[in-house]
Amino acid sequence: MNTACSGIETPCFIVDAEYLRRNLEVLRRVSDESGGRVLLAQKAFALYRLYPLIAEYLDGATSSGLFEARLAFDEMRAEGGRRLYRHIFAPAYQEGQIDEILTITDHIVFNSAEQFKKYKDKAAAAGVSRGIRVNPEFSTQDKARAIYDPCAPGSRLGVKARELADMDFDGVEGLHFHTMCEQGFDDLAATFDAVERKFGGFLKKIKWLNMGGGQHITADGYDVDGLIRLIKRIISSYGVEVYIEPGEAVALNAGFLAASVLDIVEGSGSALPSAIIDASAACHMPDVIEAPYRPHIISGGAVGQKKYAYRIGGNTCLAGDIVGDYSFDAPLEVGSKLIFTDMAHYSMVKTNMFNGINLPSIYLRGSDGRLELIKKFGYGDYKSRLC
Repeated sequence: MNTACSGIETPCFIVDAEYLRRNLEVLRRVSDESGGRVLLAQKAFALYRLYPLIAEYLDGATSSGLFEARLAFDEMRAEGGRRLYRHIFAPAYQEGQIDEILTITDHIVFNSAEQFKKYKDKAAAAGVSRGIRVNPEFSTQDKARAIYDPCAPGSRLGVKARELADMDFDGVEGLHFHTMCEQGFDDLAATFDAVERKFGGFLKKIKWLNMGGGQHITADGYDVDGLIRLIKRIISSYGVEVYIEPGEAVALNAGFLAASVLDIVEGSGSALPSAIIDASAACHMPDVIEAPYRPHIISGGAVGQKKYAYRIGGNTCLAGDIVGDYSFDAPLEVGSKLIFTDMAHYSMVKTNMFNGINLPSIYLRGSDGRLELIKKFGYGDYKSRLC
């Protein structure tokens, strides 16, 4: 990848179509062998140039609001008349958008009894299947990343079992739960056990179950066979359609962010020298700060692992715009290129232009290894966001 990036302007994202295809093949195996359906979660990956490829393998897409729903409706098509499914979930729907949403989706999930009551008749009249998001009150998320735990005390997401028992269930055709982030099959199995204990009676009354995303299905070591067995058991036991909606698993390890060193600032005392790059954690990979986590750099290591150590910082005024501390075999210089890995998911969809920093260009790497520029940003993109 370093060689492929040698002649291109940075910063830029590079999405590798063949890496993406490998993930899609795993996910297609899940649907083929289990009888369940796999949807793309656009909140993680929405590079619609690749939707034709994704539609060859997956069963549709899920959305978090009107614009994502429109993108799936406009850009995701299947050949040969194969049906694609379009789900949507939002914590609350805006009155001015619900009519359009109901024309471009086929499954809608409500987050509360009040929202369901408000829109269920309109959804039914539009021929859209209605579901309720439930909260099993069962956390599997590491407490260090509590921001991603929708089952934490006080969560605004999902109807609890005692609340569901008190609501008018007439018209509910599906249940949805989403509790996980970057987790293995054992966590999903334990979560479904909790759902079965608390909502088992309702599972016998519905037509479909959506188990959400957050499963690290395409990561090394994930128990894909266990996932297939679980989906088959649910279908057999309850006679429901089963959906999962991975986002990260679709694009895992399929993208890179290439950046260049702009300056080296010497640290004082025992502090590491800072390498300031033309990319930004705050603008271009915000999960580095939000999650937080330390992305891998090709040919980079932990401090102490290699001879020359640096703190890699972004080019904004935010003091905390820090990617992390790394070491290298050779000293960094102005112009040195750094390639951050696993930058396809939750990166391009979350970029921003704080400080007027430009967005990275987007390249697609084909099966022949060639890079195709598919999007370049500029001042007009920044200005149009503000007025």
